[in-house]
Amino acid sequence: MTSKISAPNQLSLLLSLSPAWRRRFWILAALMLLVVAPQAWANTSCSSLLSHTFPRLQDDAPQALCQYQGQVVLIVNTASYCGFTRQYEGLEKLYSKYKDRGLVVLGFPSNDFGNQEPGSNKEIAEFCSNTFGVKFPMLAKTSVKGSNANPLFKQLAQQAESPGWNFHKYIIGRDGTLIRSFSSLVSPSDRRLVTEIERALAAPRS
Repeated sequence: MTSKISAPNQLSLLLSLSPAWRRRFWILAALMLLVVAPQAWANTSCSSLLSHTFPRLQDDAPQALCQYQGQVVLIVNTASYCGFTRQYEGLEKLYSKYKDRGLVVLGFPSNDFGNQEPGSNKEIAEFCSNTFGVKFPMLAKTSVKGSNANPLFKQLAQQAESPGWNFHKYIIGRDGTLIRSFSSLVSPSDRRLVTEIERALAAPRS
């Protein structure tokens, strides 16, 4: 039968060590904290849907989606030469209206549907900024359907469905879980989408 050492006895044991051994103890403790703490933080504070990193559209700088944990995230696959491209305008209005309450819109340009996003990241970024004044975060061009889909969209397909066309929409709540998805036919101003966003924003931050 083993007995536990009380906290005062543990402290006495530590103080009885020579200065060199105490120094080694604290170095070892610090190293263990460096190894364990980041993983523990990641496991408890970021959902699996947001545990991804993607390059930013404008400069390829890595963007960890975990930074949006606790916010309401609207994920949209986009394209520059699509009948739904004007939805960029509505998405920017949504972002502008609700960003201070915790909404973030994330755009994922993709050429998966009808070759309607053929340009480079630089060309896409210039188009979005110059044509629609897009200020919400945009990630680098990617694939969003089938076996070539990026890991986030594979997860979204498993939990809901794959995009049927450009400007499919997914709402992720403050707790990092998928709330609902909407087809391209549902515009950013559609009351069904806006109602879901407002309901999600009313939830407490996780």
